[in-house]
Amino acid sequence: MNRLNIADRTRVVAALVEGNSIRATCRMTGVSKPTVLKLLADLGKACATYHDEHVRQVPSKRVQCDEIWSFVGAKQKNVTEGQMETGCGDVWTWTALDADSKLMVSWLVGQRGAAWAKAFMEDVASRVATRIQITTDGHKVYGEAVEGAFGMDCDYAMLIKLYGQSSFDTRYSPGECIGTQTAVMSGNPDPRHISTSFVERQNLTMRMSMRRFTRLTNAFSKKIENHEAAIALHFMHYNFCRVHSTLRVTPAMEAGLSDHVWSIEELVKLLEPKSILDGLTQVA
Repeated sequence: MNRLNIADRTRVVAALVEGNSIRATCRMTGVSKPTVLKLLADLGKACATYHDEHVRQVPSKRVQCDEIWSFVGAKQKNVTEGQMETGCGDVWTWTALDADSKLMVSWLVGQRGAAWAKAFMEDVASRVATRIQITTDGHKVYGEAVEGAFGMDCDYAMLIKLYGQSSFDTRYSPGECIGTQTAVMSGNPDPRHISTSFVERQNLTMRMSMRRFTRLTNAFSKKIENHEAAIALHFMHYNFCRVHSTLRVTPAMEAGLSDHVWSIEELVKLLEPKSILDGLTQVA
């Protein structure tokens, strides 16, 4: 692999975080596909590590949780046994968003079962510093997972959407939403803030910012490792580099985890030795 300088790495990463595919990034930057993929894999791991170490003690009050579907290699109905052994098939990304700072507190790439819900909610619980109000959709595995992770130390409600018949194509979307029901699961959640609107909007941002989430294309992930790396890069950029249009600062700044807007170059420097990273100004 050719070793890129900081400027070239920055150009590649800037293209990727704006939703370009791997091949489009290669054409735009003149960097070979293996080099782009190696950079994505390495930087994705560095972003995941940074998030795990620094997104802690988040002073959150309200957290919204949801899951977003994608697939690796082939959709579940078409996947072969050999492909399944390499992680191919349907993949779900669990997301937990701070409703006030819009910080992505936690995410987990995996399946949609109870064991994954348990691991996800335990990670969320380990990152927040205060008692929080949690809202999830009606996915039944959340109930036991939230209780196991938080006990009675949270205010938890489910928002259950009711769907009717739709005249539109429902392959990728449910029928028309005709109403909602709320179910208080624990504590005393504020009815005004029982909502999943912000995290669902973030799911749209994911689909628009990562080419591999775009439907009906051949841009889907071919390896689960690259899929995870792309998601880690996206959320690092979203939390620390991208100014939120409403807040006018980044989510990390709003949450008190950073004191400035990170540049793409700073993001790329996560790959450098720790002595260089010490030059990045952060709020302890």
